[in-house]
Amino acid sequence: MKFVETPLKDVYVVEPKVFGDSRGFFMETWNEETFQVAGFDLKFVQDNHSRSAHGILRGLHFQMEHTQGKLVRVTSGEVFDVAVDLRRSSPTLGQWFGVSLNAENHRMLWVPPGFAHGFYVTSDYADFIYKCTDIYHPASEQSLAWNDPTVGIEWPVPPGEEPQLSDKDAQGLNWNDAPRFD
Repeated sequence: MKFVETPLKDVYVVEPKVFGDSRGFFMETWNEETFQVAGFDLKFVQDNHSRSAHGILRGLHFQMEHTQGKLVRVTSGEVFDVAVDLRRSSPTLGQWFGVSLNAENHRMLWVPPGFAHGFYVTSDYADFIYKCTDIYHPASEQSLAWNDPTVGIEWPVPPGEEPQLSDKDAQGLNWNDAPRFD
């Protein structure tokens, strides 16, 4: 696996080796030893799978308790995946990074604890798989507004369209009101 640094401190694009031929392909998506050698000492406690239709935007989610690191990937379709740094002590506090994840490029994104995370579906639908370092704790989940002007994420939403949001995400916090991690 190749671990590619991003402009955000501690966020990495992970590019697995893909072995393919006319019959299909094989790739390893998680190997504890490979990640440890690369400097990541991770323990995953929960795997999740969501399917979303075109134009759905999920996020930007974070949990103040049971803070989750996430290793995310797409097994069908395509998303524009985004992480926003919410760590007070980070040199990249308030900055965002986005990357296209799809079934063809096989890339994954490592989003450590202390970040808001979300994605926008650019294909007809997308299957989104992610491993989490802590349990889902709905009582402490919050959302950062997807369109906060201070953060300024450049989502690939077509002109004249609005993404489809859950009620919770439609009421996301603006940057000035969102809590920070130490």
